[in-house]
Amino acid sequence: MTLPRRRLAAAVAGGVVVASVLGSSLLVAAPATADSIRDRQYWLADYGITEAWQTSKGDGVTVAVIDTGVDGSHPDLAGAVVGGSDASGVGSPDGQTPVGYASREHGTMVASLLAGRGDGQGGGIIGVAPEASILSVSVGFGVGTVPSDDQVAAAVRWAVDNGADIINMSLTRNTLEWPESWDDAFLYAMQRDVVIVAAAGNRGSGTTQVGAPATMPGVLTVAGVDRQGSASFDASSQGITISVAAPSEELVGATPGGGYSTWSGTSGAAPIVAGLAALVRSAHPELDAGNVINRITATARPVGGAQLSPIYGHGLFDAKRAVDGFVPAVDDNPAGLLADWIRLYRRADAEPIPTPTPVVPDPVPIPDTRAAAESPLGTVLPSAEQLRFVGIPLVVFTIFGAAAAALAWGTWRQVRGTTRR
Repeated sequence: MTLPRRRLAAAVAGGVVVASVLGSSLLVAAPATADSIRDRQYWLADYGITEAWQTSKGDGVTVAVIDTGVDGSHPDLAGAVVGGSDASGVGSPDGQTPVGYASREHGTMVASLLAGRGDGQGGGIIGVAPEASILSVSVGFGVGTVPSDDQVAAAVRWAVDNGADIINMSLTRNTLEWPESWDDAFLYAMQRDVVIVAAAGNRGSGTTQVGAPATMPGVLTVAGVDRQGSASFDASSQGITISVAAPSEELVGATPGGGYSTWSGTSGAAPIVAGLAALVRSAHPELDAGNVINRITATARPVGGAQLSPIYGHGLFDAKRAVDGFVPAVDDNPAGLLADWIRLYRRADAEPIPTPTPVVPDPVPIPDTRAAAESPLGTVLPSAEQLRFVGIPLVVFTIFGAAAAALAWGTWRQVRGTTRR
């Protein structure tokens, strides 16, 4: 399946785009047999997910998928979608009708990687957290009755108000900045202990550097790697806000209507990590959002010896260690990080910069003419200031001049007398 370039351009113009578009080729039809689909999910074994299932499968955790809409009727998602809403104004009230120009299949694929149930016989898509529940919140990428940025802000608030423990956002603005409406919405979520997971974005779709919401403080940002664990050049952007890396190539996901497709992009990497967050929250319900995120980053496997990089973040995630490993508690608070940023940068934008007092040299004394004006003789007699600045120097000059003249006169008379003798 090929996504026309004019549709891609329209989606980008809308302000927010899905993070999985790789060039103009979005999806490739995969064999529609559930058994072969299960065989393609290499990340389940390679990243310790199947081992982590011995402790947790995400039971009791609710994840909101803010995307194009999730088709909960897909056999592999049966019972997974427990609620939903539409923020675009053009979707269905339950958020399950695909909307938007770019990849209407997108939301269903994302949800299947996160919490797919499989077909019950060892086939089909099984998500990282197969016992977690999904809230489908549809937003229109390039379409809708309200701007895309406002749709996202409304979707975040709805997800929080309806019980989301985790929010997955496989989308990007393609810019480092985000609107102020996101300040309030994301802070609203973080203050209520919700983990927000965002895709880093893809070079292939024009995102050369990580874009919002993946640039926002407190967000768990996911980069993409290929099957060998190396950075995906086309399917992953780079940036200092990256937290961990996850598979973003040779992915397979469920599509609306009961089908399957292969795909590439950090849109797939993000729900894999969101699923891991669900495993951690289910296994450790006592942990707050900051410590859930810390477990995922602290147990990641560094790449190339670097403890933190703009390509892999803390490294490749390790589900088994994140769920079962010993990780000391931290005081990190996502809400605090975002609140500090807002206080520092939004205040600087809002408050006018005071005009500095100009620095000038000391003023030159101006003669006071009030004494002269008050004198009955006008300016005939000098004022006190005039005496100070003019009269006194003149008197001194006169005295020294007279003395010099007298000395010269005496010398001349003495010389003349000597000559006469």
